[in-house]
Amino acid sequence: MRLLTPPEFQPHAAAGTALLVFTDDICDRGAASSRLKRFETWAGHVQRALNSGTSRHPLLRAYLHSAQACGLPRRWVDAYLAGTRIDLDFPGFADEADYQRYIETLTWPGVMVSTGLMPRLVADEVFADSCWLIADGFQRVDFLTDLSEDLQSGRLALPMADLDRHGVSRADLEAGRDTPGVRVLISATAGLARASLTAAQVTIDQVPDAYRPVVRCLLGLYHHRLDRVMTMGAAITRRPVRDDPLACLRLLARSRRPELPGQPAPTDVRTNTPAPSP
Repeated sequence: MRLLTPPEFQPHAAAGTALLVFTDDICDRGAASSRLKRFETWAGHVQRALNSGTSRHPLLRAYLHSAQACGLPRRWVDAYLAGTRIDLDFPGFADEADYQRYIETLTWPGVMVSTGLMPRLVADEVFADSCWLIADGFQRVDFLTDLSEDLQSGRLALPMADLDRHGVSRADLEAGRDTPGVRVLISATAGLARASLTAAQVTIDQVPDAYRPVVRCLLGLYHHRLDRVMTMGAAITRRPVRDDPLACLRLLARSRRPELPGQPAPTDVRTNTPAPSP
């Protein structure tokens, strides 16, 4: 953020990111019952802060200031908290429709809590729709890069209908089996993520010039992670996907350029049909 965003935006970026990370940490640590109790206490603090416009909690006070200064409606924080509450007892996804509801209720609002603080050159609803593409792409990539760790903790975030379509069982993934079906499942999921990330490049032109480097960098980082997934193949069921530090440094250096490296033509990620290039 210090390298790629204007100095005046950096406190807002820190406030938005801190709210997400702090909330995520509350939800990820400890037994399920204690996580829920901690989250409900924290959600109460957030709601009171939103209602009153102030808070004794320094993180919340900072975020309230940033949201007001940047004109971000509180509905995104409300939606993010509601989605997080549902995610505390994650049941997995039966099919793509289940996954899409997850994006709508949790990931998309979470992206807006941070990315929505950026100034934009288009109407708020247009920018929010573009951020949906970011949310979908980022989430699919995260589910792939975290697959091994999720499986170890008893969590499977790939839709069961996708496993069935490719002849893959949960036991195949948990055992780390390198089968044709597992490889196709990973490749197909990565393809959907790539389509969303490519379509999300419209957001680059929707923010002022000074903010385009950081958007390019974020999109490029997730393309890089997809490249790592495709290189590892079925091995992502056995070990997590890590970023290549040198590649990330090169990405930082490239992000001030006006173009990202070419990517496959996008599809309409909500219908999986060809779509015009953004």
